[in-house]
Amino acid sequence: MWREYSSGYLKNNRAASVSVMTAAFISSLLLSLLSSLFYNMWKYEVERLRAEGDQYALMAMYLVRDANDEAPRLVFPLFLLIMGLASFSLIIIIHNAFAVSMQARIHQFGILASIGATPKQIRACLLQEAVYLCAAPVFLGTVFGIAGSMGLLALLETLMRDMEGRRPGVFGYHPLILAFTLLVTGVTIGISVWLPARKLSVMTPLEAIKNTGELHLKRRKHSPVLSLMFGVEGELAGNALRAQRKALRTASVSLLLSMTAFTLMQCFFTLSDISTRETYFERYQDVWDIMVTVKDTGIGAFGEAGKLRDIPGVEDVTAYQKAQAKSCITEERMSEELKANGGFSHDSGKYVTQEGDGFWVNAPVMVLDDASFLVYCEQIGISPRTDGAVIWNRIRDVTNPDFRHPQYMPYIKDGGTTNLSPQTGRAETVEIPVLACTEKVPVIREEYATLDKYELVHFVSASLWKKMEDQVGGAENDTLIRILGRKGVTLRELETIQGEVDKSLAGAYTTESENRIREYETNDQKIQGMMIVLGSFCVLLALIGVGDVFSNTLGFVRQRKREFARYLSVGMTPEELRKMFCIEAFVLAGRPMLLAAAVAFFAVGAMLRASYMGAAEFLAEAPFFPVGAFMLAVGVTVASAYCLSWRKMRKIDLAKVLRDDTML
Repeated sequence: MWREYSSGYLKNNRAASVSVMTAAFISSLLLSLLSSLFYNMWKYEVERLRAEGDQYALMAMYLVRDANDEAPRLVFPLFLLIMGLASFSLIIIIHNAFAVSMQARIHQFGILASIGATPKQIRACLLQEAVYLCAAPVFLGTVFGIAGSMGLLALLETLMRDMEGRRPGVFGYHPLILAFTLLVTGVTIGISVWLPARKLSVMTPLEAIKNTGELHLKRRKHSPVLSLMFGVEGELAGNALRAQRKALRTASVSLLLSMTAFTLMQCFFTLSDISTRETYFERYQDVWDIMVTVKDTGIGAFGEAGKLRDIPGVEDVTAYQKAQAKSCITEERMSEELKANGGFSHDSGKYVTQEGDGFWVNAPVMVLDDASFLVYCEQIGISPRTDGAVIWNRIRDVTNPDFRHPQYMPYIKDGGTTNLSPQTGRAETVEIPVLACTEKVPVIREEYATLDKYELVHFVSASLWKKMEDQVGGAENDTLIRILGRKGVTLRELETIQGEVDKSLAGAYTTESENRIREYETNDQKIQGMMIVLGSFCVLLALIGVGDVFSNTLGFVRQRKREFARYLSVGMTPEELRKMFCIEAFVLAGRPMLLAAAVAFFAVGAMLRASYMGAAEFLAEAPFFPVGAFMLAVGVTVASAYCLSWRKMRKIDLAKVLRDDTML
């Protein structure tokens, strides 16, 4: 009997069935996609660590505990957290879909209960309907989720196939992942169905029979904006949306979160791209083309710079090593501009230490090969010699927080000698002559005084460093080689030069190299990959909201027939009712758009202030097209849901609806 009742109801109420099946399909799709993506992430890390022979980190991937590698031990907990949040969100969505379908049948179940149907029988009937409706969508959603993860990973692999040092990833799947996905999906749907079914089954027959299933407002409110824009239809649409507020809560939140997240993601990556391009790639595009790191080799032990200059296509080569030291600056040695600006009084004590009449500051030492140092001397207009230091005589005005447009002043007075001491102590101080104090730095890929604004940077030759290295110390282990090609060099030319450099140094040294154009492309690929992954989750979040809109608009058709019949009975035309439906769709899609735009406006404003970037500079590259396309797609989808609902509503038979006893 119950089977015949369920089959008859489902056959005659296809809209409600479709909404439930849609919710189940979206849920299984999302859970399957998440499971497959995390499994392949875990599989990729295992294969990488196995190839690198890192047994400790590999053990961490299996045991989820290890102090050597923090990333692997976070993969599994992160997966459980995201799956838990996704399941919780989906329970709310599927619960709403089933609740809409069941709410429309309260009157019927009341009649059945009055003639002897038990709560257990009613509950079993609803659960068997859920199994029947959800079996096929869950299977299809799982398959599409696997296919979606395969396509997403293939797209990421295509974008990042040329990334240096990256192992190719191969899609994989395991039967246990399928079992886990189906289990989580089943539990999610089971909880979603059980909650409204239990609530419905414990209602008394009298309560169920009296329930009309129609949506009501506890208190009507005036909608001045909608009334002003659309008239009476706007007022009615506002009240209708308030009556559906609880049912549409998931849709509203999902659409708002998806639009906000997508807009903020696009704006953030646009800002990041502008900043990275200006402060790194464009700033250094005429400084370096290839950077080579010679491992565990000091500048004194490296004598191949001249050989590298002879490689065809190479315009300039500079070999250098970095060291850290301390220097003492007395008040007499400070520039007048620095004194007028307060000297070192703005330092919190983290970078500058006062001892007696002197102030000890960090003094990075850039050790250039002799040939490059002599060229540098000529560039700044002094007699080329290698027995002294050139000091970068510029300090930033720390009272001006705008790091994008900094203001500078002279650091010390020109001439005399400078002192260098070890970072670990000042027992030995080396005095060396100052060849020049200048604001011009050698053409190498280095930034100075970024974190510590009080650094006093010294440039010395390799031959001078060899004499004082033992006293000063603090040298890094590696030597860096900056190679510059011709202006307008192509990627293919750089790769040829890079190959020749690696070939020239192979055997004698252990090296790592990178080229500027490839680095720029790799950075773009990483950003595109992250945007694809994050954008996919924004789309899934939007699908959750849109699915809930379809669920409610199609599922509430029966409940709203009497509402629309009353409007027709007092003289409203079908055209006015259609306008009311359009207004509801406009508000449901437009409200999250406006809120997302407002959040993005203030968030971007805060990011622009934090980065000291001009609004015009951002607006010139603002992501209007992708954000607009995303919001338009969501809006069109919401409108299509209301359009399908209206096609069913417009066939109202006024007399039949008003005679229907289930609406009384």
